[in-house]
Amino acid sequence: MAREPEVTPPADRLGEFLEVMRQLRRECAWKQEQTHRSLARYLLEETHETLEAIDTGDPEHLREELGDLLLQVWFHAVIAEEAGEFTLDDVVTDIIDKMRRRNPHVFGADGQQVAAGTAASVNEVWESIKATEKQRTSVTDGLPPGLPALLYADKVLDRLERVQADPSVIDDGSASGTNDIGERLLALVAEARESGVDPEQALRDAVRRRL
Repeated sequence: MAREPEVTPPADRLGEFLEVMRQLRRECAWKQEQTHRSLARYLLEETHETLEAIDTGDPEHLREELGDLLLQVWFHAVIAEEAGEFTLDDVVTDIIDKMRRRNPHVFGADGQQVAAGTAASVNEVWESIKATEKQRTSVTDGLPPGLPALLYADKVLDRLERVQADPSVIDDGSASGTNDIGERLLALVAEARESGVDPEQALRDAVRRRL
């Protein structure tokens, strides 16, 4: 039997929004029927619409889409709250704790402040702490299979480098057919990584320039 969630009164606009979502869940027939699974498509759609807003560089558009994305987070949290699984406060507590753990250059670690260093060294610390927490058994652990192919390739190559595995899964382009194209794409991802370029974003930008 689901436990009765602890409901706290809203203290700010985010709290007010939480109350709005709770009321909609109680009084809106469509929202009452939704589940985590039924909402998955909307979360994906809103994520892509937010990326589109970022690409256009329109701050008003981005502001709107961030609100729609925020709605999805609040909606899922209210559904979980009703089921006695977790609350929005739990979600926020978890992410605050994670940020403190993974940013020792800002918050310290074991009472000791860690030198900030460069952005690259900060990222290395983040990834090292994350790997320790996740205890991965392979380089693909935790990577959603539905990630866009360029992003997936980028993350796999990154993880191979971190475990000091040989990432030379890239051939010289001498293969033929579809495999040749795949290898060349993978080589471009590796090239983008060496140049500090996000291959997924670079491709989106290139497509947009053709429109």
